[in-house]
Amino acid sequence: MDTGCLSSMNITGANQVRSFVGQLHIQRGFTSSSVQTLKGSRRASFSLKTPVLRNKGKGLRRGPGVLQVVCQDFPRPPLESTINYLEAGQLSSSFRSSERPSKPLQVVIAGAGLAGLSTAKYLADAGHKPILLEARDVLGGKIAAWKDEDGDWYETGLHIFFGAYPNIQNLFGELGINDRLQWKEHSMIFAMPNKPGEYSRFDFPETLPAPLNGVWAILRNNEMLTWPEKVKFAIGLLPAMLGGQAYVEAQDGLTVSEWMEKQGVPDRVNDEVFIAMSKALNFINPDELSMQCILIALNRFLQEKHGSKMAFLDGNPPERLCMPIVNHIQSLGGEVRLNSRIQKIELNPDRTVKHFVLSDGSNITGDAYVFAAPVDIFKLLVPQEWKEISYFKKLDKLVGVPVINVHIWFDRKLKNTYDHLLFSRSSLLSVYADMSVACKEYYDPDRSMLELVFAPAEEWIGRSDNEIIEATMQELAKLFPDEIAADQSKAKILKYHVVKTPRSVYKTVPDCEPCRPLQRSPIEGFYLAGDYTKQKYLASMEGAVLSGKLCAQSIVQDSKMLSRRSQKSLQAEVPVAS
Repeated sequence: MDTGCLSSMNITGANQVRSFVGQLHIQRGFTSSSVQTLKGSRRASFSLKTPVLRNKGKGLRRGPGVLQVVCQDFPRPPLESTINYLEAGQLSSSFRSSERPSKPLQVVIAGAGLAGLSTAKYLADAGHKPILLEARDVLGGKIAAWKDEDGDWYETGLHIFFGAYPNIQNLFGELGINDRLQWKEHSMIFAMPNKPGEYSRFDFPETLPAPLNGVWAILRNNEMLTWPEKVKFAIGLLPAMLGGQAYVEAQDGLTVSEWMEKQGVPDRVNDEVFIAMSKALNFINPDELSMQCILIALNRFLQEKHGSKMAFLDGNPPERLCMPIVNHIQSLGGEVRLNSRIQKIELNPDRTVKHFVLSDGSNITGDAYVFAAPVDIFKLLVPQEWKEISYFKKLDKLVGVPVINVHIWFDRKLKNTYDHLLFSRSSLLSVYADMSVACKEYYDPDRSMLELVFAPAEEWIGRSDNEIIEATMQELAKLFPDEIAADQSKAKILKYHVVKTPRSVYKTVPDCEPCRPLQRSPIEGFYLAGDYTKQKYLASMEGAVLSGKLCAQSIVQDSKMLSRRSQKSLQAEVPVAS
């Protein structure tokens, strides 16, 4: 196994960040990370051997005047019998059972996020040789993470793995790492802005099938919506329930706010539910988000009993998820190379790809080429000869949304929290979690580390880290009124990390769906992968993994044609004897 390509995974977090920022001029600001550690900070120590407090999953227990955090991971839900899981498993097995090529295709893939890793993994399963190139010195793309000088990890985003992610769930099983998902109780927990420090829950009963468990969870919650509001909301959703996928797709032209007005859904449903959902799904507000996005999520969550059940990864994504995929690829003869940035896509006279030109001046050739980096990066590299082709021209509509991920280490253990994902319902924050409770690798019995998604971030992406932290602390003072004050007169900040991504997942605004490209491009031998490409899970980790599988499937289907192309190309290069 060639591990030399991955040696840079061992460099320190500080060096990684400097390298990350130093590459911005090449990517024109489409990827960014900024870090600042407060003076006098000290490492928030943790021990994986320290036992956690456990209960029956109630999440928060009140003693005599004292709040006590309790945590417990739950068993992996039985997902294997669901139709979506079985379909995803069949697609996975089709690669392993496909006809073995007499000569494996060499497929060059740009981008080692989940889409690129998935493409490479399934091509290797089919007997081909992927060469996966990552521009940076860290795996994962939008799930990348770095280790700081204290040994603590900070991530690009707060990542949740749902039961309704069948391709991801299959991937974990195929890699033998199901035990790395920490499943939480089947609940959705919302902060109550009008009652600082209090939460409202939607608890899904295990005894009821879908969609009754979701209906029951909504009906039982009387803190966020009144009964008349629930009835009007349900009536508004009836066309989606009766019209199926055709109705859902037809709503792509409406924002969430426009759809609500059209269906007569009360404004308070937007304030109480849809603002939080929109920010969690796409980091934007309901007046921008396409209603199709909301309906797809509701459909997945309501149609599968465990669809909305959540799990946290038990540690940092590059090591705990990406490296097992890399090891699998390498075990089957594939390659993964870091610090390999694509500078140009060089074309043949017939407009097909001749080779990728790397930033160090070297060229890399293959039998097929895949671009699995974010759509904003790809648009910068689209060759002039391709720009007027409709397939590529439509990409102009797809633009990444800015997002900021904030990590704050406190000098004490916060008590008013849960071992779960929490919806902040703040105007500045989306979701957050106390990772010192929710994640094994980050567990700390003495100090909390809050990881928070700052969204919408468009007005904040250019501001300083200090401004972002000050604004975050003001919001946290509302969520933790007894424990956090904006001026740090209560809990003190030991250190923080701010990770800015000026262009993250594509912004799911109305009328984007027709612009999403299929994985097979009109250029023979060139393919795309990424959550922005055509697949049914939109901008998500599941969408990225599925796009990689669909991309690999297209290449396997085209393998004989691609082999003939390569043979002709080689014959054309051989000089004729005189």
